[in-house]
Amino acid sequence: MSDRTAAATGPGRAGAANDSAKLARMAAQIAGFFAAYPQEQAVSSIAEHINQFWGWRMREDFLAAFTANDGELQPLVRKALPLVRGRHKPEPGV
Repeated sequence: MSDRTAAATGPGRAGAANDSAKLARMAAQIAGFFAAYPQEQAVSSIAEHINQFWGWRMREDFLAAFTANDGELQPLVRKALPLVRGRHKPEPGV
């Protein structure tokens, strides 16, 4: 089975833990950029960045991995998590 085939086999796929660790690391890098901002602005900016630049599949994987267990996430990312939109979660005010 190729890496591409393994990646497309769904949530039970091999390496899912690595995928969620990678998403957590990417989110932490985003948080690192916004860390100098006031906390409220940093949190909204992190979520805005994720919503704008991550595809819906990445966001869905991120939400699936961390909504129930966000302990691995950096504190600013943890606070931004509820603002991250999945595929079917509308933008606020819509």
